[in-house]
Amino acid sequence: MTGLSSSPVAEGVRSRPVLGPRAAAVLVFGASAAVLVVEIVALRLLAPYLGLTLETSTMVIGIALTAIALGSWLGGRIADQVDPLRLLAPALGVSGAVVALTPAVLRGVAEWARPLLILVAALTILVPGALLSAVTPLVTKVRLTSLAETGTVVGRLSGVGTVGSIAGTVLTGFVLLSRLPVSGILFGLGALLVVASVLVGRGLRGRSGTAPALALVLAAGGLAASVAPGGCDVETRYHCADVVADPARPGGRTLVLDGVRHSYVDAGDPAHLEFTYVKAVASVTDAAFPEGRPLTAHHLGGGGLTLPRYLAATRPGTRSVVSEIDDGVVRIDRERLGLRPRPGIDVRTEDGRLGLRRLDTDSLDLVVGDAFGGVSVPWHLTTVEALTEVRRALVPDGLYVVNLIDHGEQAFAKAELATLRQVFAHVALLGEPVDIGLARTGAPVGGNLVAVASDRPADLSAIQKALDARGTGWRTVTGKPLTTWTADASVLTDDYAPVDQLLQPYATQRGR
Repeated sequence: MTGLSSSPVAEGVRSRPVLGPRAAAVLVFGASAAVLVVEIVALRLLAPYLGLTLETSTMVIGIALTAIALGSWLGGRIADQVDPLRLLAPALGVSGAVVALTPAVLRGVAEWARPLLILVAALTILVPGALLSAVTPLVTKVRLTSLAETGTVVGRLSGVGTVGSIAGTVLTGFVLLSRLPVSGILFGLGALLVVASVLVGRGLRGRSGTAPALALVLAAGGLAASVAPGGCDVETRYHCADVVADPARPGGRTLVLDGVRHSYVDAGDPAHLEFTYVKAVASVTDAAFPEGRPLTAHHLGGGGLTLPRYLAATRPGTRSVVSEIDDGVVRIDRERLGLRPRPGIDVRTEDGRLGLRRLDTDSLDLVVGDAFGGVSVPWHLTTVEALTEVRRALVPDGLYVVNLIDHGEQAFAKAELATLRQVFAHVALLGEPVDIGLARTGAPVGGNLVAVASDRPADLSAIQKALDARGTGWRTVTGKPLTTWTADASVLTDDYAPVDQLLQPYATQRGR
């Protein structure tokens, strides 16, 4: 292997092959980069099953840091007891095999043994992370041939490792995830680590007895990943996406993101609405504005663009601007969900909060909030500050209509209603009677709720009539009953918005 040579150890007692400075730097750089690639991709791999929530991110980051600490500590200790040159190739090879098998293992466990998913996920991050993190102290031990250069060697390799971590983070976030499927990234990384193991083994020992076994592991990993359950039609920057045809309607399609039904569209009949919460949003719009009147609307979250298409079909001349952060979802809209270029629908790939800041004051009749990341909610769209931006952009009699999802005690939904009431003069809530405190018997089931906020009172009787006409079974609540329902819920602000802790998701379905 390039950079390998033979030189005496510090005291000159015996000679052994050592890593040259360039080879050492390459190994440390690559191993450190690989740890971060595994960490970031693991978040994407787990999102369909655990949600892309703060808790999921915290768990994965915590496991990765534990792996780095454990690998660094054990690697350094073992390097003082065993010849480090004997351990470098196995560390790279075993970590590569585990990484290559990770997609198939995690998806299989998620399908057939869900209670074990977190444990198995932790191991698939911890094992390769620790082995790869052990590379730095092992290489450092090999390179330390004199105490006089301890600071230089340790500092250089530590710096190289940090740069490798940065490179792995940037490469994964900006390049790999936008161009390759998750399984392809991990299998490719695993293959590179196995190849590095073979090269290091041959360079240091002149042989690599584990090469055939590792090749078999890689082949098994590739085959298993190709047939493992839980694959996607398309992997976007943020989601594992599927498009499911509706056998009952020739043009009907359901957009599934991270295993959750997000949108239903009928390309041939954009006025057809399938999900109950979408019918509720349409009912509010129909009741609040004269029939056929064109509107100026902004949509936070695009999904399948069901509502922009509905408004374009039922209110010709309507101008809808959509803030959709995931350009991959927009491509699916065009390629799989029948979206055609048409005047009146302008889709912008941007974060919704940043999109709000660019809106002109008093420029909109309607703002629709429907932004979700899997089963999580973009917290920065829920706060007083964000809603103040919405209110600023609305004309005095404009409406903000937002889809909320919560279950159990519905602590997040109640907090968001309290926050809306902090900003807008009039707020109403739509949902199943048992979920909004109107039913005397039965525990709340949870799911979709729709909130309506404005500086003018909503015509609740007209909204109820529209809801009944669509057969939703939903009711409306405002005033004192709504105050009772929200109770002492906290108001969300940019400084304090524990949305992930308040939200109780249920990931199996969405869009009742």
